[in-house]
Amino acid sequence: MAPTILIIGATGNTGRSVTEALPKLLQTTKTLSDHRVIGLTRSLDNPIAKQLAKVPGVEIIEQNWVEITADWLREHEVVRAFIASYNAPSQFAEESTFHVAALKAGVKYVVRISTAAANVRPDCDAYYPRTHWAIEALLSSPEFSNLHWTSLQANSFSTFYLSTAAEFVKQYRKTGTQDTLKLMASKDAPVGIVDPDEIGLFAALLLSQDDTTVHNKAKYVLNGPEDVTGAQIVDMVEQHIGTKVQHVSYEDMSFVDSFVDPGSLGAQQSKNVILSIKYALVTSWEGKSMASTTSKEVLELAAPKRTPADVLRTLLEV
Repeated sequence: MAPTILIIGATGNTGRSVTEALPKLLQTTKTLSDHRVIGLTRSLDNPIAKQLAKVPGVEIIEQNWVEITADWLREHEVVRAFIASYNAPSQFAEESTFHVAALKAGVKYVVRISTAAANVRPDCDAYYPRTHWAIEALLSSPEFSNLHWTSLQANSFSTFYLSTAAEFVKQYRKTGTQDTLKLMASKDAPVGIVDPDEIGLFAALLLSQDDTTVHNKAKYVLNGPEDVTGAQIVDMVEQHIGTKVQHVSYEDMSFVDSFVDPGSLGAQQSKNVILSIKYALVTSWEGKSMASTTSKEVLELAAPKRTPADVLRTLLEV
């Protein structure tokens, strides 16, 4: 075997672009060109997994990451890792278990996906940013000094933030009728939403650094290249449909209610915990997640370029 860089969540929002970009980047390094890339999937039948398996220098294997042990990491000679864990109530237990295993297996560097910087604090009303805060606190402890890590405090994903706008346009083009346009955005607050592919590219660049010392314990803020308000999203929609939007619901988090419906992933969880997701964008509505807060290191290594208009056009092509 060869030293391995492990990608947990390879088929996910950010992991896909990490997996696609990393092998080529490794070939340009002084010390990592002999490293292999392993991406994890829960099913090799996943269409994205099949696509990634064709990327030169990538091996896709079927493995539930929450079952990974220190022995597994040693067996696969993992020296670096990327992790984008699911924001479930069990996230702290599961992700911290992985980091403990990585520490004991001698993994040298981990890049992880966090959430919007304004939310990563112990008193956030939404539950999952508190989890990210706790994981970053754990990694910052003296006990983890041998494990280098970087946490990417990424703003709202533009593909998700604009998804209802894209569906509204598609539905209008198909039927010529309008329902209410429901937007997570507030009408006037500017937010620097970011394309998850560009987050993945930045993560791949970090993982391909010969020396990770400068990025150790860093918490980088990632936003898109420009802000967008809810009113501007409505303007974009109107440009695509050629008429006025009749009804808009701003700051609409009603979709969260479905997370506790019978049969949903959150149905067996605390309703109070799951529904706290409705508060996740309050800081954005307060104007605390603007593009200007992006870390200078992000701008120097891989400044995001995809604007909200670019992302909406791409969503409409799908």
